Formats: sequence, structure tokens, C-alpha cells
Amino acid sequence: MSDHSDTPVTPVEAYEPPYYVAVFTTVRTQDQSGYSETNARMEDLVKDVPGFLGMDHAQTPGGLGITVGYFRDADALTEWRSNAEHRAAQKRGRAEWYQSYTLHVAKVERSHGFTRAEDPQSP
Repeated sequence: MSDHSDTPVTPVEAYEPPYYVAVFTTVRTQDQSGYSETNARMEDLVKDVPGFLGMDHAQTPGGLGITVGYFRDADALTEWRSNAEHRAAQKRGRAEWYQSYTLHVAKVERSHGFTRAEDPQSP
């Protein structure tokens, strides 16, 4: 999704289960006209969904993109899926921006995280 190179890189925190994830994996077409603007709008819009917990993004050098959206419950995920602007962006994505994609939705039953303590000796 968007590139926030000056923002520290951190994954979405581990939440108390259960919650839901939507894993969106893509390969994009050459023509990406309008993609960045629409993508930024979708990132802003999803934040307004009650129960939206966050998202992680990754892009391989070969062009595989992965976005994982985290949602507190199925109702939050349904609200996002049903949003009119999101549906319009999906339609445009199929018509213009995506060579292929997959969407996997899962209920998270276990979740934990780790963060290394900062080294007091480092500058």
C-alpha cells in the first residue's frame, strides 16, 4: 500500500483472540494509473470502520504484494466488504490494476508478539 519510509516499521500488535484477518495477495498490472490515490483513500476509509484493528503490508522484489487487514469481529469485516467506495475500488482493481489476486479470510484463534528491548549501549 503506501510507502511511509520515514515511519518506523512495526507489525500490527498481537490482539486478544478471537479476531479476523483478511489476507489480500496481489500481482499488479503494468498500468497503475490512479492506484496510489485510490489506495491512500482506502487506507483512510478503512480506519473509520468500527472494529478495524490495523493492517500490515509487504511487497516482494518480484512484484507479489500482501496486505493483511485485522478486524475485531465478522461484523467489522462485513462493513468493510460492503462499503460502496471500497466496492468501486475493487471493481476498478479487477478492470485495471490487478493481474491476479487472492483473498483469504480467517478467524484468529491464537496470537502473540515479541519486541526486542532496546540496547542501552546503542547510540
